[in-house]
Amino acid sequence: MMNTSFAVRLREDRRLVLLRLLQEQRGYMANSSVLHAGLQFMGVASTRDDVRTDLAWLQEQDLAALSEVVPGVLVATLTARGGDVATGQAVIPGVSRPSPK
Repeated sequence: MMNTSFAVRLREDRRLVLLRLLQEQRGYMANSSVLHAGLQFMGVASTRDDVRTDLAWLQEQDLAALSEVVPGVLVATLTARGGDVATGQAVIPGVSRPSPK
């Protein structure tokens, strides 16, 4: 087993939850405020800055596409690759793998 700090594990889990939240949305998209509220609802402690940072990282990995239609609010759209990671069909270092069903 790899020795991973709690902060790293939390970040990887948070990224997976973000992808799964996007996957559940109509049109596979949501704004950063809605995603932050979704994380809070799921019991994943996070700040708005955490969400913005993770969304930027997800975009760099081609797991989500971002646009800023209103200053300060990002709109994230799940990519096909992001959907594969959310369902466990693809593995990306930096995102937790979903548990088997």
